[in-house]
Parts: sequence; C-alpha cells; structure tokens
Amino acid sequence: MATTEPTAELDTDAPPPAPSSGAHLSYAGASRVLTSGNSAQVEMFGNLDRAAVRFDATIKNPLRFREALSALYGVIGSDYRYAPKDRTQYIAYLRLKRDAAPLGVWHAQQAYFAWMLRNDPTALTILDPVVSVHPDQITFEVFGKDESTYACLAFRGEAFDTLSAAQYGTTNIDFSDALYSSVQQIRGYRETKFAIGHDAGKPAPETRGATLEKKIQVPDSWLRGFLQVQSAATLPFDHVQLSPMDLYNVLRHLRMNGDRKGKKRGLRFELVPAQQPRIVAEPWETVFTTTGDVFRGKAARLVRVWGRRRLMTMKRLLPFVQSVDVYLLGSGLPSFWVFRCGDITLTLGLTGFTSANWSSALGFDLLLPRKTQDGEPTKKVVEYLGKQWKADAKELAAQTGVKGAALVEAVQVGCQNGELMYDIANGVYRHRPLTAQPLDLARLQFRNQREKVAHDLLTRRGAVRITGENRIAGIGLELTGTVTVTEEKRDYRPQMVLADEGQVRKVTCTCAPFRKQGIKGGPCVHLIALRLVFAEKESKKAKSDDAVKFETRAFAKRDGDVENVVQISLERDKIKYRWGLSGQTMRLQTMRFNSEADARQAYFAKLADLDSKGYLDAIAE
Repeated sequence: MATTEPTAELDTDAPPPAPSSGAHLSYAGASRVLTSGNSAQVEMFGNLDRAAVRFDATIKNPLRFREALSALYGVIGSDYRYAPKDRTQYIAYLRLKRDAAPLGVWHAQQAYFAWMLRNDPTALTILDPVVSVHPDQITFEVFGKDESTYACLAFRGEAFDTLSAAQYGTTNIDFSDALYSSVQQIRGYRETKFAIGHDAGKPAPETRGATLEKKIQVPDSWLRGFLQVQSAATLPFDHVQLSPMDLYNVLRHLRMNGDRKGKKRGLRFELVPAQQPRIVAEPWETVFTTTGDVFRGKAARLVRVWGRRRLMTMKRLLPFVQSVDVYLLGSGLPSFWVFRCGDITLTLGLTGFTSANWSSALGFDLLLPRKTQDGEPTKKVVEYLGKQWKADAKELAAQTGVKGAALVEAVQVGCQNGELMYDIANGVYRHRPLTAQPLDLARLQFRNQREKVAHDLLTRRGAVRITGENRIAGIGLELTGTVTVTEEKRDYRPQMVLADEGQVRKVTCTCAPFRKQGIKGGPCVHLIALRLVFAEKESKKAKSDDAVKFETRAFAKRDGDVENVVQISLERDKIKYRWGLSGQTMRLQTMRFNSEADARQAYFAKLADLDSKGYLDAIAE
C-alpha cells in the first residue's frame, strides 16, 4: 500500500478532512465459489502487488466453514454510526445497474469501481481481509468500517484434508458481495476444496492478463484503529469463560428488547473469585448467571463493556460454538470474545466506542506506547518471528534476550506498527506485515491535526490547567480548565462532564470554532487538551494513593434481584457518602474532618470496609 502526503495544511478552525492513505489492490480474478454436482471449489485470489502466498486443501466441515466466513463478512461492512435516510445513492445505483447490464462481468466490475471513485469515494475505505498463511493455521483479519469491531478468523491445519505444499506469508484477498453470495451455495454433502493464491490455486498463467483493480483511500484513523485494537490484546485482562447457551440467552434478550433512548446500553460483568460470573443487561437490569467456569481472578471486579449489538454478527456461527472466552481489559476499554468451534476459532474485538466517541478513544490511546520508530528490542522480536512465524512470550524472551517490561513494550510497538499480531486465542505472537510497504507511522501517531496541536500544548508548562472538579451525583465529573495559547494571546475555558467510564456527556468551550459549530465538527483543540491532561493526572494519582485529595469511587453489591449501590467521594477534608438501590434516589451523608490527612485515612478505611463486605468496585481500572 502506497501512502500519499496531504497537499494542504489543515485548518484547526474548521472540521478538517480526514487524512487518508492510497491503497492499490490488484487481483487476477474475482474470488468465487464454483459448484458442480457433488463438488465445490472455493477460489480466493491474492493481491498481485504482494509476495505470493499459496494454500490448497480440502475442507473437512464445509458447513462450519460457510458459517464462519458469513460471520466474518458481517464484520467487514459493519457500521453502527447513525446515518439519515438518503435515496440519492440508491437512485444512482439503479442508473449504474441499467447502464452496466449489457456489459460483460469484467467490464461491469471495472465500471462499478470507476463509478464509486467518482461518486462515492468514501464507500471503498476499508482494506480487503488480511490473510496470513502460517505453518499451523490460516488467519483472516478484518476491521469494521466504523472503527469499532475487529475480527480474526483462524482455521487450524486440522480443519483440512489432503493439504498441498503451502507458501507462507501475508496478503489481501478479494472479498466481495459476490463471494459472500456464492459462499451460501456450500453444502455439507459436497466435497469442498479451498485454494488461496495469486491464481487461486490454478496453474500460474504465462502472462498477467486482465486484472481486477481497486484503488481506494483508507482513512488514517481506520488504519490506526485497526493497529491499536489488535495491539490492545497485549494489555492485562480478566478472563471469563462462558458456555454458548449463556451468550445465546443474552443475545435473545437483546433481540426481544429494543434499546431505550437516553438509557445505558452496556453489559455489566460482575466477577467474584470462585463464583460463577454474572452478566447484567442494561437498562433492564436483567441478570444472567453464567454456566461456564468460575471466575479465577484474585479480586472482585465489576466491568462494564459496550458494543453488545455487534455480537449479533455471530448468530450464524453460534450453533457450532463449543465455548466462549471473554477477555476484559476494563470498563470502557476493548473486550475480546473468542468463539471456539473445534478447529475453527473466531476472535471478535469490541472497542466499546466508534470513531465518533473521541473521549474514550483518547483515554485508550494513553494505555499504549506512542512511538514512530522501531527500537532495537522490537527489531529483534520482529526478526525472530519472521523466521519462526509464531512464539509465546517465554520463547521470545529466551531467544531474543528481551525480557520483562522491555519485551511487553517491544511487542506492543510491533503490533501498532503493523509488523506483528497477537493471537489472543492461542496466547502467541505472530509475524504479520499489514501492508507490503512500511507504514508512515508519523501520520498515524495522531488522529488529526487538532489532536497533534493538543499534545503540543501539553508539552508547554502551565499551558493546560484544570481549574475545577465538581462531582455531580448520578451524572459524572464536571471538569473546568484553562488553556493558554501564546500565539493567539488568549486564554480559553473548556468545560466537560465525564461519566465514570470516560464518556463525555456535555462539552462547551469559549473558542470561536466551538461557538460556530459546536461538537458537530469534532472536539476543539482545547477540549482535547483538557481531556488529555485529566487522563495524565488520573494516571499519576493511581501510582500514589497518599497524594489523593479529590476522588470518587462507586461500588455495587447484588442481593437477589436487587442491586445496592454506594458512591463515596473525597473532597479535601470532607467525605460524601451516598447509598441506595440502583435506579433510585440515593441518600447522602457528609462528613467533615479536622485535616485532609484524617479525611484521607477515613476514606481509604471506608473503601477497605466496602471491599470486605463484598461490594464490587464499579470503576476500578
């Protein structure tokens, strides 16, 4: 994939156009499924602009293969952003369909892609699936259009019979609507063969004839999200094991009950060591006690995740699922769902936010290293995996000499740079270059020009300050800040209300861009800077409890169908203690102490008391 530099400098006072990278994909043909009598052939053409990759075998379980590919297709084009009704594109499509009717297949496809580039260049903004052929398995990686869902479909070698000599490596494959439709023709009684390659398993032609070419513009934010969500799998997590019926019950409840406007839309995991995990569907507070393994963590946790409707993409694969492993990074952070179907595994990564949820995305960014060049440890890891294809952390430490925190950072940087991937289902790192050419990492360091300017302001001493923190019961934390811009000789006053999980409920700023457009054009530089400085403050505070002067913690404890909630706030020399039933008005008790030290001591003692009574920390990281 070749990258192109922006031709004009972005204006921070107006909604900047999304920077993008040009991608050129060439295929010797359109991927398809050919059927004849009791046999079928699945032909997937690889990208001619990348090194040759080859795989040819017979599928043992065609039905499972069909449903797995169908679930993957559901993720590729998934877009959960709000879109108003517009018939313009549909009318243009009918006109194109009429004009292309007399053309042959090849000419019709070329006409379609040419029309898309002229009339709707943002429609083709995602890469075709990234396919890696390794000695032990084949993986298909995709990322949703709204930058909220990552999927990795893996077929182990045991899923195939009569394997031919494979050629290992990574490429893209043509995966279109036509291929999805033809995949539905796969039947269990047919002997189904599967082939990947430049020529889809057929003898290579002497000359390169007519090719199917796609020229697309991939948004940098999409590419950046793909790399970050995949590398997030390397972060610490809590593991929960579910049975397929547990997930079916949750999905059935969501299918039978529509979301309520203005109400919570998350799944809440209540985790208590040595007990069956419980899943609570919001806002109905419906409790599902799981039947899988007990929670084997060391401490009780309460984790809230989003993106539950995206689990519906797995409904066709669910009858073949034998177990579900859920990896929870924390409230508001990505969660990974591993669906195990014997020799087929599908990993679904839910970010918990779309490209429009800028606050949660900024908080997520700070958990991963921000580097634009590979260090020596990363180069050693990439070089070793380039020869061995896969390795776990112990093997990498033994073979490369990179250990501990240096190894963790090295593999995270390798994943963010598109050179490695972490296979969370098997607990190993794999060599997987996302593109044929090295990525321009400097362009992917920030989402846009505004975020870059905000980070620049943070480097200036005293330029971004938090001037007020006001905890509003039942709503969140109201932050008020002052941002000094020397070049403009002005001070700006951004303000926002943050929910416990980092979501923004309300924002305002005194700058001209916000007064003209509000939040519709995206957050202004000053709002981003305020959110970043608050995240840095929270990170430093977590490392030193004795410096705490302002903090609020929320706890929950279930008693049958009733959930008791407690919120305790430390405000210098005062403690505010709120308690009651979930969804009802909470009672308030305010306690004032002689000194801040006494208040802080009583605050931590109360936290320990709640923990000993079995209350779960609702916002612990």
